Amino acid sequence: MCDTCGCNVTHGNRHLLAPGGRLEKTGQGSEAVTVLRNLLSENDRSAAHNRTHFDRHGVFAINLMSSPGAGKTALLEATIDALGERCRIAVIEGDLETENDAQRIRARGVPAVQITTGSACHLDAHMVHDALHQLELDGIDILFIENVGNLVCPASFDLGQHRNVTLLSVPEGDDKPAKYPVMFRAADAVALTKVDLLPVLGDFSTESARDHMRALASAAPVLELSVRADDGISAWLEWLAAELEHYREHTRRGETLRPRIQPEGLRLHGLKA
Repeated sequence: MCDTCGCNVTHGNRHLLAPGGRLEKTGQGSEAVTVLRNLLSENDRSAAHNRTHFDRHGVFAINLMSSPGAGKTALLEATIDALGERCRIAVIEGDLETENDAQRIRARGVPAVQITTGSACHLDAHMVHDALHQLELDGIDILFIENVGNLVCPASFDLGQHRNVTLLSVPEGDDKPAKYPVMFRAADAVALTKVDLLPVLGDFSTESARDHMRALASAAPVLELSVRADDGISAWLEWLAAELEHYREHTRRGETLRPRIQPEGLRLHGLKA
């Protein structure tokens, strides 16, 4: 876990940051919790700057989140292939190491910027801001930000995006929304991926997955799809087209869109303000 956002604070070590705890103060004498609060506040400020930048150039930004291996890059490849020249796409890829995913996207003729986070388990707004300098925003309709594979921390950090999409693959099990509620509450849409494996993995119930989403009081659409079987992609493309038009309507009125939830990072990390 990373040392920059507070996600390394656990029930087991939180007492070290409490008043009188051995790590209450940083090496410079600041209160540790105050440092974390300031980091999250600065992230929100940078995210607002990114969103203004997107809106100025008419770029609809989507944050893709999931556990590792759920199929984010494969979904992007299928989306690029299906849309062709009808929509100008760019991608920011987030991984701890390698340019593997960015290379897959570039192979389809789409600009992609790879962010390697080292030990950080999520992207933040500052990383995205730096990546934007490598893209020609005036030539982009939709920017996909593929976050680091992780069902916890990415949901806590606003990147400046307009929509969050969370992927849940069949091999992971249908109870992930119940186990990781913060991530799935933050979703504006949920893609159930690899549904071609349902006949093989009979213990996954799409209805149970939907029930777990409804139990979170989420009205986010749940889209069933399989990139390998070319199944359900049309529903995903329809959702994209509708959300892009919705975004454009807002920008024509001088307004913006925000994702369903971007709660205060301190609360999501279990720290009291």
